[in-house]
Amino acid sequence: MLRSWTLLLMTLMLVVTGCSLHPPLALYQLDSGHPQIPTAKSGALVLLGPLTLADYLQRDQLLQRQLDGSLSVAHEAQWAGSLSADVQQLLLRQLAGRLQTPNILLAPAGPGVSADLQVQVSISRLDSGPQTSAVLHAQWRLLDKTGQLQSSRLLQLQQAHQGSLASQVQAQSHLLQQLAEQLATAAALALKAPAVAPPPSKRAVPARKSPALPSSPVVTATTVKEYRF
Repeated sequence: MLRSWTLLLMTLMLVVTGCSLHPPLALYQLDSGHPQIPTAKSGALVLLGPLTLADYLQRDQLLQRQLDGSLSVAHEAQWAGSLSADVQQLLLRQLAGRLQTPNILLAPAGPGVSADLQVQVSISRLDSGPQTSAVLHAQWRLLDKTGQLQSSRLLQLQQAHQGSLASQVQAQSHLLQQLAEQLATAAALALKAPAVAPPPSKRAVPARKSPALPSSPVVTATTVKEYRF
């Protein structure tokens, strides 16, 4: 009996020790800032998406960029939810505040929805490390309601931080807010631009008739008689 109690106590001690060696994970979310979202229903209708993230970002763990360019997993922390959804919400709130319209929809839009502008974003890099700055590589495209490309841009942004995971997440959030600022500036210009009418179709122009030239008098040969005296 005593031996059984001893084994039970040893087992409990091992469990407690194991728990102390693995502290709970720290969960992080991106910071959307404090945009002033209007409450009025008026404003342009903007469709946000599709938003695509690089394959290596499709995970729950936070990644750490090393000095040699390699990536490692931060085992002590992870994202609180989907990073893609977190980025979408950050851009949505930022665009609503900067464009002063609450009418920001996430793609795909429902049937019968005709947006004034569509914002497409592709993020190919978003990471940082204890000794490396936060870096964002992205491309965005703006399409009008007819699907015509209004503008596009490929950008690379960089933000320093203090090295901790919390500081890194804050720096990445700041980069995405800078992206939203550029998107809002370009979107505002595109929404003010008049619709571009399609070029007129070319019609066949009838060839002008050149004025008739007066007919040259016909000179006929005449026989000249020569008289000698």
